[in-house]
Amino acid sequence: MYAIFETGGKQYTATPGDILFIEKLDAEPGAEITFDKVLATGGEGDAAFGAPYLDGAAVTAKVLKNGKGKKITILTYRPKKDSQRKMGHRQPTPRWRSSPFPAARRRPPRRPPPRRKPLKNKQREVFEPWHIKKA
Repeated sequence: MYAIFETGGKQYTATPGDILFIEKLDAEPGAEITFDKVLATGGEGDAAFGAPYLDGAAVTAKVLKNGKGKKITILTYRPKKDSQRKMGHRQPTPRWRSSPFPAARRRPPRRPPPRRKPLKNKQREVFEPWHIKKA
């Protein structure tokens, strides 16, 4: 079984027991958090999709360790000025372990709107341009 959920402006795919690296969340090791913006769930030939989110579906995860991501190096320079600067950045990225999540409730399929009966000739509006005068 898997779930696709959204947090921090990004989408993540999780299966029970997965280790996830999710940015922009401040939490201490051992803390548990529930992600309720689940977009889709699926499993053995069974899938449920939300519009935009599934009702009653949630993914819970536990913080294993707070760490940092890979280092990104930035080099800025000014052409013809013999001026350059090298910088680096490491994004804080906690490590999460997803726990088993229950199956989501499926929404009933939407019914199409009822069809209108075609208008008879007398009921149809005839377009008459304003600039043409009737004789």
